[in-house]
Amino acid sequence: MTTTYLRQAKMADLPVIMKIIDEAKAYLKQQNVDQWQHGYPEQNDMAADVAAGVNYVMVRDGVIVGTASLLQGIDDNYKVIDQGKWLGAADATYTSIHRIAVAAGYRGQHLSETLITNLLTLSLQLGYADVRIDTHPENLGMQHVIKQNGFEYRGIIYMHEPKEPRYAYQFQNLIQS
Repeated sequence: MTTTYLRQAKMADLPVIMKIIDEAKAYLKQQNVDQWQHGYPEQNDMAADVAAGVNYVMVRDGVIVGTASLLQGIDDNYKVIDQGKWLGAADATYTSIHRIAVAAGYRGQHLSETLITNLLTLSLQLGYADVRIDTHPENLGMQHVIKQNGFEYRGIIYMHEPKEPRYAYQFQNLIQS
């Protein structure tokens, strides 16, 4: 029986997290997607996420196979949205999923969907009914995964300088039953 779960990352996990991030960068390059091709995310970005307690790893049968960061509050990158709008109040807080990646040897096993599902559950447990995520316009694989998890396209946001467009998605109205 396969056991898969999510846990908060530890600094000791950083080498494995960076290996997964580097594999994702290589995969995006192979797919001719310009996302993550200019350094970001670097080790200091991931170390800051781990230190802040916002990075999570997905473990399958004792092996770290995925990573993502779940930010809480208001994400500065999401304050301005073009060609659309966010659902809900402008000052509403939410979680945002960033820097999501699955290890190369585990692609094709729907683990990105599992990772996002776990982050949705965690968001609900933290008291958030609104979750946001973005991806590069050319990253069709991640767009598919995001939509498969019930997110709706909301518009275009911009990351970093110079401004790089990203498709923005929102999952809202998580209801506790």
